[in-house]
Amino acid sequence: MSAPAVQPLHPVRPAHVPRVLAVATHPIQYQAPWFRGLARSSALELQVCFIQRPDAREQGAGFGVAFEWDIPLLDGYAWGDAPDVRGRGGLRGFFATHLAHPVRFLREQRPDLLLLTGWHAWPLLQLLLAAWWLGIPVLMRGESNDMRPRTWKARLMHRLLLARCGAFLSIGEGNRRFYQRYGVVDSRLFDAPYFIDNQRFTQSAAELAGQRDALRARWGLPVQGAVLVYVGKLEPKKRILDLLQALQRMQGTAHLLVVGTGELMAAARERVDTQGLPVRFAGFLNQSEIAAAYVAADALVLPSDAGETWGLVVNEAMACGRPAIVSDHVGCGPDLITPGQTGWSFPLGDVDALARALDDAVSDLPRLVQMGQQAHARVARGYSVERAVAGVEAAVAFLVPPGDAA
Repeated sequence: MSAPAVQPLHPVRPAHVPRVLAVATHPIQYQAPWFRGLARSSALELQVCFIQRPDAREQGAGFGVAFEWDIPLLDGYAWGDAPDVRGRGGLRGFFATHLAHPVRFLREQRPDLLLLTGWHAWPLLQLLLAAWWLGIPVLMRGESNDMRPRTWKARLMHRLLLARCGAFLSIGEGNRRFYQRYGVVDSRLFDAPYFIDNQRFTQSAAELAGQRDALRARWGLPVQGAVLVYVGKLEPKKRILDLLQALQRMQGTAHLLVVGTGELMAAARERVDTQGLPVRFAGFLNQSEIAAAYVAADALVLPSDAGETWGLVVNEAMACGRPAIVSDHVGCGPDLITPGQTGWSFPLGDVDALARALDDAVSDLPRLVQMGQQAHARVARGYSVERAVAGVEAAVAFLVPPGDAA
């Protein structure tokens, strides 16, 4: 997908509307709908700055295949590239890049507010410190939650950087509790639930519903019977091997479709071949293809550890009308999973408990359909672009009161 011409960071701005500069490490498929929604808001003027725009090889790091996302990521909002980016580049490593002149950059941009999409890369922290130095209020949208223990050094680092932020966007319950544990008061927390492009996934699932049998045949899955789907990189934190072991221990029968590639692919294939498990590997599926995997399946399984700070594949599956089975360390669990209604939760690493959850899920396929409907209603009602944009608008009004915009 060829990149469009760079759009200016200085479009004409209506008087007295706060000018928001959002900074992201690179274009991300989940952030693009959010930026488009913010660009349509009459309460602010948005410009987006990307530290990098990776090529297909860099984008595919960790996926095991070079690729470019096959949906538009740069349409519908003003954006530009960060100037004077130094370093080896790429998406791996906290210090892969750095900004040569972060203070100069913010002085030239003159934002009323800086919106940062986390603190997982050094340029984001550079801009946080530069904004603090220049007196520019910072709105933080991080993904961290309270589901894992942290060293005293990590806690100290978090306390120091959070103190430099004026307000925070809470993507979910665990994320809100994370901030609260560091003393962030509720008046500085604004709900902006984590979401995906619900409309695109729901529409795709509806269009593919009549092709369910053909989709199953495409991947060598039985037309009748239960099919579970795993979607994500095959990497340690997502614990694909736990899922394969649980599949072996099930009392009932279900097939598993594995969507994704990664460093554990060889180990997963060996486990499947050695144990004779009913598993099919679809490989990497791009954004325009992924809904087909959810339609072919009856439920999603995500057994990840706390490194899964949210798990947006759960939103995707639910937008397609499928419930989810997740470990109790997956970040979205407290928000999206109501046991027996929108899915199931099991203790992280408890393979027997996961096997029981799988058995419960596949024991009544009509019930799974009803649960899928409830799951769809959950994300459509509460985890949408509209709610995320409303949270930003409220936070901007808090940090830049009417009349304070430059």
